[in-house]
Amino acid sequence: MKSDNSRSRRDFIKAGTASVAAYALLRGVLPAAAADDPFPELVEATIADLQAGMRSGKLTSRKLTEMYLERIRQIDTKTRSVLEINPDALAIADGLDNERRKGKIRSMMHGIPILIKDNIDTADKMMTTAGSLALVGAPTPKRDAFVVERLRKAGAVIIGKTNLSEWANFRGNRSISGWSGRGLQTNNPYFLDQNPCGSSSGSGVSVSANLAAAAVGTETNGSIICPANTNGIVGIKPTLGLISRSGIIPIAHTQDTAGPMARTVADAAILLGAMVGRDKQDAITADAGKHGEKDYTKFLDAGGLKGARLGVAMQFTTRPEIKAFFQPFIDKLRDAGATLVDVTFTPDYSKIGDDRLNVLLYEFKADLNKYLAGRGAKYKSLEELIKFNDENKEAELKLFGQELFTQAQAKGGLDDKSYIDSLARVKRAAREDGIDAVIAKDKLDAIVAPTGGATWAIAATAGYPYITVPLGLRENTAVGMAFFGRAFSEPALIKFAYAFEHLTKGLVTPQFLATYPKKT
Repeated sequence: MKSDNSRSRRDFIKAGTASVAAYALLRGVLPAAAADDPFPELVEATIADLQAGMRSGKLTSRKLTEMYLERIRQIDTKTRSVLEINPDALAIADGLDNERRKGKIRSMMHGIPILIKDNIDTADKMMTTAGSLALVGAPTPKRDAFVVERLRKAGAVIIGKTNLSEWANFRGNRSISGWSGRGLQTNNPYFLDQNPCGSSSGSGVSVSANLAAAAVGTETNGSIICPANTNGIVGIKPTLGLISRSGIIPIAHTQDTAGPMARTVADAAILLGAMVGRDKQDAITADAGKHGEKDYTKFLDAGGLKGARLGVAMQFTTRPEIKAFFQPFIDKLRDAGATLVDVTFTPDYSKIGDDRLNVLLYEFKADLNKYLAGRGAKYKSLEELIKFNDENKEAELKLFGQELFTQAQAKGGLDDKSYIDSLARVKRAAREDGIDAVIAKDKLDAIVAPTGGATWAIAATAGYPYITVPLGLRENTAVGMAFFGRAFSEPALIKFAYAFEHLTKGLVTPQFLATYPKKT
């Protein structure tokens, strides 16, 4: 089923001494293939591979859906990434197969099984809960989220909802990534006792485990990028306004966005194109038609790094051994024809940490109350959710609290001077004095850096795009390289990320080991 261009995660290229050491360790840890892997032909199969199978008649959407559902049934007992299965999945697949037989192909997503995060509304037989027991049994949303409408129109088969860090990881000062009251703990597919990161934990894990062709996550601050990075896949956090937020349970409207999570840059680009579009219900997407693309695959260029001018941001990577690990990969950018310029972000982001949190707290209260009021659920406000959690402590608060809920509840409205001033400071630091300034100073096409919290936070706060590409495992976690830049620079970022992916081939197939082996 795999094309000649598909890359196995068993064969990531060793680049430099540190990477060779990591690969040698992995060869002793990860077997070539799991002996009991159901439908191993799906492992690392790309969307292009699956479409080729359906074109040839060797596959149908129904067969694909049955195969992925069986993988979920057998494998997800270990990873716990999928909250529920769409009971209409096979019927939807049958309908799309019938269209194909009549010569109608909607897009590259036609008949492709995907999973979506359980904070995205679906007006079907599945629930939308953000992982909270408070929304279990709540009325079905009146309509699909706009992004779900787009995916269905493109012909995707939504086969289920994925677990997440409850309320998208915005409940307590301390939390556990991948845990929700409804779904409990999602596990890392490489080493089941390691952190899967969040909040789109289930989406990242399910794609890494080959439980669907791709998945949709959401991000406010790292919630697509961190689980993509940690689970060894590609994640794209798009520019704010490229994808509609309507029908997505919110945290903060100045940072929230959905985005694709896939095993390859090409698959992520295909999924992104299906999600982009102007939504009359979300004014921020007014320019999505002008800045967005229906087909991002036209930017996939294996030679795309030649002539690129990239800023290399290493200031947030301070440990020498980590710098040593990443250096050979940075060298590959130069070898591929890119001009590299060392760059430094000058704002002291530590000084705006309180402002960043202040913005999220204000917007969370306002945005969530609006969502709950429209949803028609039993609990219609943040205040009522706090009371629910207190009354259900054993199920909801046993492992960590709801300090962020209570801090948000204490905030006023979005006309408060405190909120307005904080928002102005954080946007200026991340945009004008941050990414925009760095790119303008050296006339850069984009910025590259080890995928990490400092850089994804800058991009998230700015509302600018960020892509992570896997590099394999470093000890007990997967790692990646990030490409980010100005607003609506997705075409350039996809081009650079795709070329880099072809050079490094950093995908590693997970084998669901119970724990990371101790070094001897």
